[in-house]
Amino acid sequence: MITIYHNPRCRKSRETLQILEECNSNITIVKYLEHPPTYDELKKIINILDILPIDLVRKNESIWKENFKSKHLTNDQLIEVMVNHPKLIERPIIINGTKAIIGRPPERVKEIL
Repeated sequence: MITIYHNPRCRKSRETLQILEECNSNITIVKYLEHPPTYDELKKIINILDILPIDLVRKNESIWKENFKSKHLTNDQLIEVMVNHPKLIERPIIINGTKAIIGRPPERVKEIL
């Protein structure tokens, strides 16, 4: 089972989903802006991605620049910020069992199929 944390308005996210669908993968689509992950879910995703929370933050978003960029936040605080502002979560995130990637560029999804 493959899970994609997807934003239908994002071209890269749509392209990644298309690659998954072409591979006839069994896909669960999570529209994370409508159904944001909980703190524990996001922490688990970050652990599977094997990255630091700051590496999952979309730093060019105005929410980040205006409210958080100049603050020194702990990893736990960064996760809370993303839970409260899911627009700040980099996308798409694809999870296949114990493997996960951020689908940028979209072709990266092939690494975990």
